[in-house]
Amino acid sequence: MDLKEVAVHELEAVRDHSLGLLAPLSDDELMRQHSPLMSPLVWDLAHVGNYEDLWLVRAAGGRPAVDPTLDQLYDAFRHPRADRPSLPLLGPDAARRYIGEVRSRALDVVDKLLFDPDVPLLAGAFVAGLCVQHEHQHAETMLATLQLMDGDGYRPVLPPPRSGPRPSRPAAPAEVLVAGGPFVQGTDSEGWAYDNERPAHEVDLPAFWVDTFPVTNGQYIEFIEAGGYASPSLWSEPGWRWRQEARLEHPGFWRREGPRSWSRVRFGWVEEVPADEPVQHVCWYEADAYARWAGKRLPTESEWERAARGGRYPWGDSPPAASLANLGGRQFGPASVGAYPEGAAASGAQQLIGDVWEWTSSDFRGYPGFTAYPYREYSEVFFGPEYKVLRGGSWATHGSAVRVTFRNWDYPIRRQIFAGFRCARDA
Repeated sequence: MDLKEVAVHELEAVRDHSLGLLAPLSDDELMRQHSPLMSPLVWDLAHVGNYEDLWLVRAAGGRPAVDPTLDQLYDAFRHPRADRPSLPLLGPDAARRYIGEVRSRALDVVDKLLFDPDVPLLAGAFVAGLCVQHEHQHAETMLATLQLMDGDGYRPVLPPPRSGPRPSRPAAPAEVLVAGGPFVQGTDSEGWAYDNERPAHEVDLPAFWVDTFPVTNGQYIEFIEAGGYASPSLWSEPGWRWRQEARLEHPGFWRREGPRSWSRVRFGWVEEVPADEPVQHVCWYEADAYARWAGKRLPTESEWERAARGGRYPWGDSPPAASLANLGGRQFGPASVGAYPEGAAASGAQQLIGDVWEWTSSDFRGYPGFTAYPYREYSEVFFGPEYKVLRGGSWATHGSAVRVTFRNWDYPIRRQIFAGFRCARDA
């Protein structure tokens, strides 16, 4: 497909995904705020349309806004999530009509655009990729909101959990040695890469060991049963304060059923915690404490990317396939560790892409020579020690919105995201 065909295909695919995700919900469920951490789902729905209007229809196409009065209402930086239910939001039907009108104009713009390689917003259909990735990221955010739905009248709105693929080869070693030396971190050539992934720059690392797989539920239960949540020495000072304040005793959505027996709630369905899946819904402080208990540490994001390097993805440059990684919400949860040996990196580490976002020890900062583009609020305003970097994507992340250079970030207290971790240690 040429660039226009790719742009149209990806725009239509992400919209089908977004609308399909929300189709089972009632208007009340779409309008209600299910957690102060998240927006009402109808806000996300209209917001992705407004973003497309801003960048694809207006900035790239030079067309007038579909409704300029909505810009302020759906400005994510003007209104914190906790405040959005009080806004005069478009109702579900009006939001669908709005994003439909925006999409109609956007497709007309794409049909007439020349993707000029000398214009950064147009080169490689970057503006279309910006909108596609943005909407996929909101689809993952909406899945996190659905996971947080509770209270009177709650009903599961997603299919019951599905079993993913099982390990098909002999067990891999617990950790792999990654050779030291220089490597190129970040990218200058990935057409849809965000500004925080750029520029490519050389990083020289000493050799290190990294876990072959993310930490599993079974391993994490060992930490719990060993008193990990009751041992201040395992926690950083701010981490221990947060553990006490938030009364953390186990990963989010878990319930103790008996000695060493746990269940979890996944999108309204209650199930036994499977020991061989990567643990998820743990915050950075929990991951950091576990790593210390295990006699290890969290990898830096440079170490993570070094271990993952194989091309655009750990396995090379071919697009993600069902045999390579657990992405795109195919099974609404992580797969068993060892389920994707074909997706291994050259380092030997596996499941670096998909399943769970992986916390790293690194603060979110710009690379040497960073330039904000196309707007400061995507990355630059978040730089600093308040945010920790996550890598690799989750089971809910779409393949077009993740790669080995992709950088996610969040507060170290956040647990509603589909995040886990793997450990590292010095060689």
